[in-house]
Amino acid sequence: MELDPLLLSRLQFAFVVAFHAIFPVFTIGLASYIALLNGLFFKTENPAWDRLALFWTKVFAVVFGMGVVSGIVMSFQFGTNWSNFSQAASNFLGPVLSYEVVTAFFLEAAFLGVLLFGRGKVPQGVHLFAAIMVATGTFISSFWILSANSWMQTPAGVELIDGRFHVTSWSEAIFNPSFWYRFWHMVLASFLTGGFVVAGVSAWYLLIRRDVEANRKALSMCLWLLLVLTPAQAVLGDFHGLNTLEHQPTKVAAMEGNWERGPHVPLLLFAWPDQEAQQNRFEVGIPSLASLILTHHADGEVPGISEVPPEEQPPVWLVFWSFRVMVGIGLVMIAVSLAGVWLRRGGRVYEYRGFLQLMRVMTVTPFIAVLAGWFVTETGRAPWLVYGMMTHAEGLTPSLTGGMALFTLVGYIAVYAVVFWAGVYYLTRVVRQGMLPEAPHDHEVARPKRPLSAAHVPFEDASRQPGRS
Repeated sequence: MELDPLLLSRLQFAFVVAFHAIFPVFTIGLASYIALLNGLFFKTENPAWDRLALFWTKVFAVVFGMGVVSGIVMSFQFGTNWSNFSQAASNFLGPVLSYEVVTAFFLEAAFLGVLLFGRGKVPQGVHLFAAIMVATGTFISSFWILSANSWMQTPAGVELIDGRFHVTSWSEAIFNPSFWYRFWHMVLASFLTGGFVVAGVSAWYLLIRRDVEANRKALSMCLWLLLVLTPAQAVLGDFHGLNTLEHQPTKVAAMEGNWERGPHVPLLLFAWPDQEAQQNRFEVGIPSLASLILTHHADGEVPGISEVPPEEQPPVWLVFWSFRVMVGIGLVMIAVSLAGVWLRRGGRVYEYRGFLQLMRVMTVTPFIAVLAGWFVTETGRAPWLVYGMMTHAEGLTPSLTGGMALFTLVGYIAVYAVVFWAGVYYLTRVVRQGMLPEAPHDHEVARPKRPLSAAHVPFEDASRQPGRS
C-alpha cells in the first residue's frame, strides 16, 4: 500500500499539536492562580496562601517544562512537512511568531527564574511582580499564537499574488474576524482547566484529610470561579458559533450534521453521518432547536454540508462527534459548579465524599473538552490550510514522501511518550509530597542547581512529610 504523505503529515501535526495543547491550556490558568495566591499572601501574610503558592509553583514548573519541550519542535514541521505553506505565508506568520518569542517567551523565561528560585532571595514584592509577569507572558503568548491560527481560519488583510500572501493591512490580519472570539474562548478554557485541576487535587487532599485548612480555601476559590466561568463559556461559545456560521458555514453544518440548507433544522442528539451517502443514519434530535440556537429563530435557515462539493467537505463524523463531546462536557461542568453551590450550606462541600470524588474525576474533563474543541476547529476547516485560499495539498512539501512522513511520525510518538512519562512521574511525586509544613524563607531556602529541582522538596526528606507513612 502506498503511503500518503499528505495524510501522514496531517496526522503528525495533529498529534504534536494535540499533545502540546494540553500543557499551555493548563499553565495559562495556573499562572494567574499562582499570581493571585502570592498577592493574597503579600496582603494578608496568611501562611496558607504561601504554602499553596509554593506547591502549585512546583506543579507549574513541571508542566511548563513539558509544554516547552513538546511545543518547540512544532515550528520544525512547517519547514519539513509544509514548506510550500511556510514560504507562501512567511510575510505574515514569520513576524507574528517572532513577536510571540520576543514579547512573551523572553518575558516568561526571565521572570520564571525569579518565581521558581527567588523565594527568600528577593523581596516579597519583587517575587509577586515576577509571578504577575509570568502570568502576563502566558496571555501575550496566547495572543500571538491565536492570532496566527485565527488568520488561517478567517484570513484577512492579505492578498494572494503568485502563490504568496502579501500583507495589505496588519491590523486586519492580526485582528481578523474570528480572533477575539477564539482568544477569549481559549482564555476561559484555560481558567476552567486550571480551576478544575486545582479543585480536583484539593478535593483529593480533603478526602485523605491532609492540609485541610489550605485545601478548603483552594477548593472554595475554585468553585466560585467555576460557578461564574462555566456559564460564561457557554455564552461566549454561542457568540463564537455565530461568528463561525458567518465565516465558515460548512464547518457549522458539519457540527450540526445538517446536509441540506433549510429552516427548522433539528438539534441532533445522536446520528451517524454517512459522508459517502451524504446523509445521516439513526438520527435522534429536537425539532427546530439548531435553527433557534444558530439564528435565534425557529424557522431560521442553517447551511448544508452538500452545498460544497465532496472534496471540499471536512470529515463530518469527526467534527460532529467532537462538537458533542465538547458541549456535553461543558454542560456537566455547569451542573457540577451548581452542585458545589448547593453543597456549601453547612460546609457539606468540604465533607461530602461523593462530591469530592466527583471533583477528582472532573480533573481530566477540561483537557478532553479542549482537545475536542481543537478537533472541531482544525478538522472543520479541511481541506483548507488557509480557509478558502490554500488547501492542505497545496501547502505540502513537494519532495516529502510517505516513508519520510511515517518515520518522523513514529519518532515524535516515541519521544513524546518518554516526555509524557517523565512529566507524569514528576507530577505524581510533587502531588504525593504535597505542601511543606511551612513555606521556606530566607536562610531556609536551598539553592537549586538542576533545572527541575524546583519540582522537588529540597528542605527535608519527603518521608518526613505529614501524611506520609
